Amino acid sequence: MPKKFIRRFIPDHQTVKKNKALRIFGSVLHEPNLWHLNRRSAAGAFGIGLFFAFWPVPFQMWLSAGMAIPFRANLPLSVATVWITNPFTMPPIFYGAYKVGTTVLGTKPEHFEFQFSWQWVVESLTTIGPAFLVGCAICSVIFSVAGYLSLNWIWRLQVKKAWEKRKQARANKTQQA
Repeated sequence: MPKKFIRRFIPDHQTVKKNKALRIFGSVLHEPNLWHLNRRSAAGAFGIGLFFAFWPVPFQMWLSAGMAIPFRANLPLSVATVWITNPFTMPPIFYGAYKVGTTVLGTKPEHFEFQFSWQWVVESLTTIGPAFLVGCAICSVIFSVAGYLSLNWIWRLQVKKAWEKRKQARANKTQQA
């Protein structure tokens, strides 16, 4: 069942509540619905986390947590899903988003070399920035919707299999009796 699989990877609610970065949400973190793991809350959290994973900002976890609260999505899963974009996966993911942006805008991809400086970031906003940001926005929406629908479908499929397995076990038990 997806619930057991997901529980292995998300932190417990006490760990998240103690996180200093999330203290800005105050007592809202004590809302029990933010910690329940069911089909609706898990699919919503996965969609929210994927949506903000494609945003090129350093505070993705706060944004994801902030949206999980009004949507009553599972808070730890929402925050953990953002980490799909981590320092190792960011370059290929964001380069892919840039390519999507150049395709949609119909611009020619420009050659660029990343430099870890504020000057490079400011200069890049005018050259590769528009295509990059459009690509990030498109990927953000597409992957969040696809993630939400996929997890929802997988969860339903697993529940259906579990019901069929129980039904078969009951049928076998009545035949043996």
